[in-house]
Amino acid sequence: MASFQEVLREVRKVVQEAHPDLLTAFLTELLEAEVFSAEYYQSLFQCTDPDLGVRTDVEDLARKLALPVWQTWDNSKEILYSALGSLEDPQDDFVESEPLTPDPQLLDLVPVSWFEELLFRPDLPEFETPDAYFESLKEECDALDAEAECQVPLKEENEDGKRTKRKLSASLFEELLSRPDLLECDSIDALIESLKDEFETLDAEAECPILVKEENENGKKPKRKRPVERSSRKRRRLNQKKPATPTLQLIQPINGLVRPTYVLVSPQSGGPLYQIVPLSPAVGAVAPVELSRTTQIMSSLSDTASKIQPPSPPTPVSPSKDKTPQDYSPPSTPLRTQEPRPEIPKRVEDYIQKLKSHLKDTYSVMEGGKKMDSHYIDTRLVQRKLVIQTGKNANKCLEKELVVLSDSERRKAMVDRSHVFQNCGPKPKPLITVLGKTGLGKSTLIQRLALDWSTGGLAQFQFVFLLNCKVLDVTKSNYDLKTLLFGLSSAPDCKDSEAAFKYVLANPNKVLIIFDSFDDIGELEGLLQSSATSVTDNSYTVRQLFSGLFQKKILSGCTLLVATRPKDALNHLLRKVDSILEICCFSPKDIQFYVSKCFVEASKQESALRKIQNQQYIFNLCSNPLLCRFTCFLLEQDNPEDDDTLPSTLTDLCQRVLDHHLELRDKVQGSKQDISQLCNMAWDSFKTCSSLLNQDQTEISKQLMDCGLNCEILASHKAQVTYFSSLFMQNFLAAMFLVQSKDINERTLVAQTILNHRKKKVCGEWQDILQRFILGLLYQKATPHYCGALQSFNDAQAKRKTLETQLENLKPGELTPGRLLELFHCVYETSKVRLAKHLVKKLPENLSFCGAQLTPVDVYVVWHLLQHAKGLKRTFSVDLRDTCVPLSGLKELVALSCITSFRAPTLDTIDLWEDLHHNSDEVSLKNALDKFTMDPFKASQLSHLDNLGLLVQIHREKKLPMRESELTLEDGIPAVRHLKKLEYEFGRNEPEAFLKLIEILPALESLQHLDLENNILRDSEAEKLAGVLNSLSSLRILNLSQNRIGDAGMEKLAQSLAAASSLQKLSLYGNEIADSGAENLASVLPAMKSLLNLDVKYNQFTDIGAKKLSMALKNSPSLKSLQMWNNSIPLGVLDHLRIQDNRITAP
Repeated sequence: MASFQEVLREVRKVVQEAHPDLLTAFLTELLEAEVFSAEYYQSLFQCTDPDLGVRTDVEDLARKLALPVWQTWDNSKEILYSALGSLEDPQDDFVESEPLTPDPQLLDLVPVSWFEELLFRPDLPEFETPDAYFESLKEECDALDAEAECQVPLKEENEDGKRTKRKLSASLFEELLSRPDLLECDSIDALIESLKDEFETLDAEAECPILVKEENENGKKPKRKRPVERSSRKRRRLNQKKPATPTLQLIQPINGLVRPTYVLVSPQSGGPLYQIVPLSPAVGAVAPVELSRTTQIMSSLSDTASKIQPPSPPTPVSPSKDKTPQDYSPPSTPLRTQEPRPEIPKRVEDYIQKLKSHLKDTYSVMEGGKKMDSHYIDTRLVQRKLVIQTGKNANKCLEKELVVLSDSERRKAMVDRSHVFQNCGPKPKPLITVLGKTGLGKSTLIQRLALDWSTGGLAQFQFVFLLNCKVLDVTKSNYDLKTLLFGLSSAPDCKDSEAAFKYVLANPNKVLIIFDSFDDIGELEGLLQSSATSVTDNSYTVRQLFSGLFQKKILSGCTLLVATRPKDALNHLLRKVDSILEICCFSPKDIQFYVSKCFVEASKQESALRKIQNQQYIFNLCSNPLLCRFTCFLLEQDNPEDDDTLPSTLTDLCQRVLDHHLELRDKVQGSKQDISQLCNMAWDSFKTCSSLLNQDQTEISKQLMDCGLNCEILASHKAQVTYFSSLFMQNFLAAMFLVQSKDINERTLVAQTILNHRKKKVCGEWQDILQRFILGLLYQKATPHYCGALQSFNDAQAKRKTLETQLENLKPGELTPGRLLELFHCVYETSKVRLAKHLVKKLPENLSFCGAQLTPVDVYVVWHLLQHAKGLKRTFSVDLRDTCVPLSGLKELVALSCITSFRAPTLDTIDLWEDLHHNSDEVSLKNALDKFTMDPFKASQLSHLDNLGLLVQIHREKKLPMRESELTLEDGIPAVRHLKKLEYEFGRNEPEAFLKLIEILPALESLQHLDLENNILRDSEAEKLAGVLNSLSSLRILNLSQNRIGDAGMEKLAQSLAAASSLQKLSLYGNEIADSGAENLASVLPAMKSLLNLDVKYNQFTDIGAKKLSMALKNSPSLKSLQMWNNSIPLGVLDHLRIQDNRITAP
């Protein structure tokens, strides 16, 4: 907290004692840091004398400067302290009467004259003659007659955030027309040369850095003059205009004044500034510390210009700015040239080194005791995107949603961890999200990033704060930002945390804050409405502090990285983040590499790999890194020579891992440990969707706590907070409690499974994993070990019977794709063939997993259960769109005999054909070609039409894109030949996409339904469509509703519709068809023998067009219905026409 009097005292010291060079740099830094606006800066030194300006008293200047410094204390304190620090360094003697020599780059801050504006106008070379150029200027200036006198407005931002061209005022245009030497130019090149000569004249006349306007003997004001360095003009134009900086000059003391007097001459000319300098605050007033940014004192065009900044050098001008600093070279003082800016205090630098050393020691070892350098698998990340939904309901669905990528698209979008903080576009990425299912390695990736920073990587950050949300108490409301960063994170204790925190506040762009395991932060409903706004208030919860950081209300400019599961808390906030990355699972090569790192001896490596590959379920399960570690742990405990089979279910895997951990502990301790209390605590934590041990139950024995830590069931944070180390093990213990406990009845057990139809709070993967373990434990053969009192309960049979009854009454066809997939997993965990057959028997014929992301183990479970369909004589059509199904899984599912047809992403399907063709598996290739279907086909993105066009190309050429030999089927692709319905749902006019569609349509020989509704199609598109309608010989339904087709388009369409021999339904409602278009349609209506229904309501034709259509209806006996009501047809006329022909339907 700093009072105004304290700030004034420090500013006064700088103004009184600073070298003029240093004072110039000090003022410039304050301006660039947006401590005050350019208008306010100019108002400090309003010039009245044309030669010397106003002699400014030091006290007055100090008071005027102290006010904005005090108001923006967080932004300006580092600049002030830096200036004060430089006063302590000895300065070279100087003569007071010596005028200041301004830094050459300070001239870039002076606005250019309107002659230079004309010379460097971007569109100048586009005009053929000067007359055309002047005509363009006149059109621009007509709208500016009412603007301020003779000045050049700076560039402004329009509503779209784009920069508009500079506009010349009308007075400048008149001055231009009065210049005969410019008007006599016969070419643009001559005009440019004339303008250049004008600049050379100005250069020759200039005698000082800046000459202010003054009146000559005739009372007229001469034109503004300033020197222009020809070598720097182009650079200044590229760097944009910057706020004008006055020239500062120190003169001899006058009338015996002890204090020096500064003369500042403003480069600006023209009218007065309407800036009222505010009064100083009262004595004792205190500036709020949390003000990290303030509103400009006065909004002006020059303020806008001051925010237009070029790419920055590595070190910012102001430590508090989160924007790109201006390209500014400070004055040549020893402090400014030899030390980096901002300077890091020694105690802060020491703490940064301590933080790096601590993170290096902490994260050099992974979970399970493996070394990060040797066992870390650098899994790839997929860059995800958000799009706004398009289509018929686009106006009702403006929320962004995550684009589901196909397997081939995911491979193209993969990046490594070095790209996490890399800006791929012009905008920085301060908000980054890493998505990944449980066990995929989000925490390991974050620890690797922290280790990279501690060893010299990620040099853009000076602080990295890692917060594990599993250990945060989200119920307390006594936190502030300082406590969050230095107390709750993984950072070590800081002796001078106040100094470090102040540096963090002053340099937010150098800070990285990571929220790991964000799912444990709980429900985020209302997060954006309740957030922290102060960095000093200590009454916030962790959620509120996160909200303040997320919404940039506190520590604006820092980088925020959030790791979460895709089904959980952060989903509804994804539309507000700048980058979304998804961590990939292990590939088969990654599995092999990880296993080889776990076993040193080659023989053990080969044995372990052989066992894993022979057990297909475990091999697919090992695509999850955590479960791969569980599997390797089991193999390490077993004798490699033994032929013991690996677990066949997830429940069995976790049970055996827990057993081995407890057996190892018992060998050391010499006694068995009862873990029933841990099971109870796991269930209590599950009910709150938290990994943190319930604070009321932490009064457990030290022996049990040590057992949990040694068996990797529990983990601790700074030896103070204990939590469950993994969701798999926590949910397994919770499931054991539910299955074995006497206090849990059948109703409670059923409520925690997918069989419960009641609406309940969504817990994401918490619920998914728990219900798998419940079913697995109920049907497992062996009784769980080390459960003490839990083993005495023998009523599991009743609970099993209850769940079986629920299964028999379940209707899989009513489940969403996600819940249907979980039902497959639950049935698989039971290992009961009877339950598997019962499920397959009740499955719907059209089996859809669309929208449910399929991992390798998901594909295996579905494939395994569908094998029972053969004995039941069941066949299915499976939809695998938007599932990210891997190529290997797609191949296995398509090969099933019970799958008669499948839908999958087009590129993935082509990759499948390529793979089968490469392996010379012609039988499987023919099978995959015959089963593939895409009817109906919906196109809402340009990529959809590109993919359809690729299929059409393969169909025509009868060869794959990457193969020269022809396909097995001489008739091409059956899916293209049999496509019957195509829906074009862009919701907007996309000429490129529509042109692509027109190219594709002639190849769709069986197309029966073409839906082009609500795409803002105009007459030009209607004309293109008319050109291909003749090739659609099977077309029965054509929907052109809610577009903008007028009479011209209708005229072209009518000519083609007459030849549409199979068309049965034509919808044109909601267009712009008038009487002429209605007449053209009526002229061909009798020739459309197959047409049954015509809808032309909500158009623009009057009773004239209605009568024409009614007359044509008499000659169209096959037409059963005509709808043509609109506001332009008198109701009486329409009733009269309906009486004449009852096929004209009412509105």
